Amino acid sequence: MKKLALLLLFLLSAHFFAQSTETIRTLFQKMKKGANIDRNDKAVYNLLDEFYNKSLQAHNDEMASETVEKIQMLASDKNTKNLHILMLFLMYQQHISQTAMVGKPSNSEFQIETMRLLEDETKDVYGKIPVIIYIYKYEALESGKEEDQARTTVAQGLKEYPDSVPLKVYSYLNTKNEAIKNDLIKNHANHWMVKQFEIQ
Repeated sequence: MKKLALLLLFLLSAHFFAQSTETIRTLFQKMKKGANIDRNDKAVYNLLDEFYNKSLQAHNDEMASETVEKIQMLASDKNTKNLHILMLFLMYQQHISQTAMVGKPSNSEFQIETMRLLEDETKDVYGKIPVIIYIYKYEALESGKEEDQARTTVAQGLKEYPDSVPLKVYSYLNTKNEAIKNDLIKNHANHWMVKQFEIQ
């Protein structure tokens, strides 16, 4: 529990200081320098996939307690391989959660830079970008009013992950493609994002 409290304190302090793209880059390089990078260890990659499957791809958006426990376990273990990726992801989550909780707009520069760092690092370490990074990068670019890059990100993500409901939803919202709409209504009508965006 003490380790978790220290981790939370670190994330909160990092969140407050990481308000510029340069600061987040510097902070990430420090985390990376102290990380045990192992291209064969997929624990963090698998956790990002599990997070996606349980909270974004699932019909409801409730995180399972076992996933939260896995995150806590990996994040609090200094021997976790590729911990720098998980820590940066958690910083992003913290930023989004805190700003949403207080009703403030998120820092789109922070979001975009964090997603670019995660995209580059996951591709370098794992040879593949997790689907959740495409989704969050799209949201970050939309938040930063970079609509063309956001659309490109969704298109790239759908090439790699054609069954991703969140990517299909964002693609439909941008293109109004009737084939995507019909697929969402026919096959995913109960998905929380389909309902949220009232795709009928």
